[in-house]
Amino acid sequence: MIALVGAQSRLFGRAVLGAREPRLGRAFLSQVASLGGATVPLVTFGMAFFGMVMTTIAWAQARKYTGSLAVVGPAYFELILREFAPLLTALLAASRQAAFVSAELGSMAVNEQLEAMELSAADPVTELVTPRLFASIAVMPLLTIIGAVAASLSAMLTVTFFFHEDGLSFVSPQYVTFGDLACAFTKALAAGAYVPIAAALRGLRARGGAGAVGDAVTVGVVEACMGCLVLDFLIAVFFHSVGA
Repeated sequence: MIALVGAQSRLFGRAVLGAREPRLGRAFLSQVASLGGATVPLVTFGMAFFGMVMTTIAWAQARKYTGSLAVVGPAYFELILREFAPLLTALLAASRQAAFVSAELGSMAVNEQLEAMELSAADPVTELVTPRLFASIAVMPLLTIIGAVAASLSAMLTVTFFFHEDGLSFVSPQYVTFGDLACAFTKALAAGAYVPIAAALRGLRARGGAGAVGDAVTVGVVEACMGCLVLDFLIAVFFHSVGA
């Protein structure tokens, strides 16, 4: 575990230093489209169904204790914004982004394209990891916003048409504070930074044949998802400790 965290930290540092290259702008925009644009449908539909599930849970709780969704709705809405939107969006995005990055870099590694880049005096980390890192950092907060909107709209519609109550009262922001939004934004940034690093590390280390690429994808996705869970917990504890 210590060796893994150390390797990821070292790769992150090298990727950040690679941002000094001014010619990576086009690669950055390309990765924004690949990592962000292609992930929007997955996040939208996934979070929309999650909003329905959360509404069903809230309805069960309301029927048992209060009798009205309008009472428990704002608390559930705060929970969606602060905890579930950044976490589930990160997990949904990681399932696609980590697989994409690990497979792409792993294929280049087993085909000895990385060695060819080094022989051409190019740094594979700067050329391949840096654009993906900053593209992921840029798009993850936006994906979190999209996920939160999708979950909120589906929850509101579910309350209105399935449970025949006031959907707007369920998504009331009366309990939402600046600390909730700051916590969610921090989690999104952390996940955006971690996912491509975890996936890229496994891709760059792939050696062998097609089986090695498959192994890199599997481990990369698992480590990216587990890392998002750990980061979510640590950030939640930090904001709780400062009273936010």
